[in-house]
Amino acid sequence: MSQRVKDKIAIVTGAGSIGPGWGNGKASAVLYAREGAKVLAVDRNLEAAEETCKIIQEEGGECLACDADVASADAVESMVDTCLSTYGRVDILHNNVGIPQVGGAEEVDEETWDRQFEVNVKSMYLTSRSCLPHMVKQGSGAIVNISSIASLRTIGYPCISYGASKGAVNQLTQQIAMQYADKGVRANCVLPGLMHTPQIEHYVTSGYGGDVEEMLKKRHELVPMKRMGDAWDVAHAALFLASDEARYITGAQLVVDGGITCKVT
Repeated sequence: MSQRVKDKIAIVTGAGSIGPGWGNGKASAVLYAREGAKVLAVDRNLEAAEETCKIIQEEGGECLACDADVASADAVESMVDTCLSTYGRVDILHNNVGIPQVGGAEEVDEETWDRQFEVNVKSMYLTSRSCLPHMVKQGSGAIVNISSIASLRTIGYPCISYGASKGAVNQLTQQIAMQYADKGVRANCVLPGLMHTPQIEHYVTSGYGGDVEEMLKKRHELVPMKRMGDAWDVAHAALFLASDEARYITGAQLVVDGGITCKVT
């Protein structure tokens, strides 16, 4: 490893995994640590965050687990206070929390719509709002928000609340990027395409039913590379945007999708 974020302090929300294997947040937290950062691993499920921390610590890295519902302003303030009291600063805010939802305008009820925006968008607003004053004070900081290609176009099935909420994430990120560009703070998005993560398997089996292997096969076939990406593809993109290698990049939307958004059909 090249220590690309050496001595940086990174808050990673959604740092646990919903099941066995590597979720986007879990992989990102571990990769930041491997590249020299000290990590506050945040998840609503403390046990999942602690599992990520254990991996980091066993590899010789430094990590503290923290449980927080990042859709709650009080919980977010407490999370940031924990980071500051433990590490003294925050250099990287990696927002990974998000929930998918299948359904169009007639299928998605109002409660589901509101919950999508609360978790997928409000959480990133709250975490950014809490971290930005500290980043401005220290004259540097990088925010990496995990969006989706569903924010740009339809992806083969209706997901109106998810797509709309991820579109809002893109604009939230650009607004922050422009307002804080002259204050040393950068904000960028990673837009994953069809990925193979524990979350996908969880929702295929428990949320929508059906044959998992057949669903995964169909998703692989949709990608020009004929394979879905995985959590490490997202993590490496996020690491680049958080590192000084991307010091002249802000307000960007980095698509990580194996070419699927280049397709006409």
